[in-house]
Amino acid sequence: MERSPRNVGIVLFDDFELLDVFGPAELLSRVPGQYVLTYIAPTVGPVRSSQGIEVLATDSLENATTADIALVPGGAGTRGLVDDTAFLAQLASWACPAPLITPVCTGSALLAAAGLLEGYRATSNKRAFSWAASHGADVTWVPQARWVHDRDRWTSSGIAAGMDMTAALIGHLSGEEAAVTAAREIELEVHSDPDWDPFAAHYGLS
Repeated sequence: MERSPRNVGIVLFDDFELLDVFGPAELLSRVPGQYVLTYIAPTVGPVRSSQGIEVLATDSLENATTADIALVPGGAGTRGLVDDTAFLAQLASWACPAPLITPVCTGSALLAAAGLLEGYRATSNKRAFSWAASHGADVTWVPQARWVHDRDRWTSSGIAAGMDMTAALIGHLSGEEAAVTAAREIELEVHSDPDWDPFAAHYGLS
């Protein structure tokens, strides 16, 4: 992972959650020369988010080059995709070689369903935690966590938590000063404690 810039492949699918993608993308784009973002989907073309905004995928899962960081968002679209064997096979084939895999929110359910969280600790959106945690055969699901870093997997809680996870990831890869600067530029107050999670209690998970 000494390569710079690092290629961040961001997966899109119908009804993905917009902030899961563009919260992390905003932070990563604030670190000059270190991260190149590519938007990838099952097929090249516009992909509609849960909010109705279309984003152009420039590469397909079948043909995209291996990413240094594979970022998989959550969103309403994950509900159907966890049972879509063709999509899961494409996702696994593309993401597995990546040195780092970083799902946001219920993107962790997709990774678990694709077999990419086996043997790992992981978390997910607290409102949808029970559903997300029903996927994967050997995943240690952590109910109280803002994000979980386990070796080459970084998983986050719901939606906005992806920004905290990304700030921590930037600190890990590019240094704490880069993470602090990126957050300051967008006036984001980052929760730097991965165990800070009031939403787990709210949803009866702790």
